[in-house]
Amino acid sequence: MSWDNVWEEIFKTQAWGKYPEPELIRFVARGFYKVEDRKSVKILEIGSGPGSNLWYLAREGFSFAGIDGSETAVAQSCQRLDAECPGWRESSQVTAAFFDNMPFEDGTFDAVIDNEGISCNSMEDSLRAYQESARVLKKGGRMFSRMFTTDTWGYGMGKSIDEYTFSDIPEGPLYQRGRIRFTPAEVVSQLMSDFTMDPLEWVARSAGDDHEIREWIATGTKNG
Repeated sequence: MSWDNVWEEIFKTQAWGKYPEPELIRFVARGFYKVEDRKSVKILEIGSGPGSNLWYLAREGFSFAGIDGSETAVAQSCQRLDAECPGWRESSQVTAAFFDNMPFEDGTFDAVIDNEGISCNSMEDSLRAYQESARVLKKGGRMFSRMFTTDTWGYGMGKSIDEYTFSDIPEGPLYQRGRIRFTPAEVVSQLMSDFTMDPLEWVARSAGDDHEIREWIATGTKNG
């Protein structure tokens, strides 16, 4: 898996969201809010960026790990966690790593969350990332993955990497965002074949005149 250097520049020069999306909060709440000892719940975020989701997990009392290909993003997330979530390092960690070779033992985590991190990769690399996600999950572990649909502004534009992945998108919100994978519904289950899928959900927002950003919310339980 190759790292798109554009994201290092983005994290260095642009402010990023500070708070998690409601769909992710709902996933964590439904699965783990009733657990009496939240520190016993271990959640991995792949593509953790500057740490908005890790901040939320820390504030809610969960143990977590975050990985990102950007050293800048890792430093930013650790800085925020150190400032706002004292003691987080006692049970959690953030590190620079690639999704296709995660530095964790088999069956480590209760859940893996992906908020458009895997979608910055080709179909081939994305498949390996989902396989790795299944590997590091415990039996019955849960997966949350947010990904762009083919109805999103930018699909089919720029340089084609494979049938669904494009780079150098020339316009719209995904301009200068490196590689982006756009996924039709029937391909979601192929990518996440190691999971028993919940009914697929989607969210959408307008993006300028006559354009839209539409994303799948794909969740499932590890098979076996």
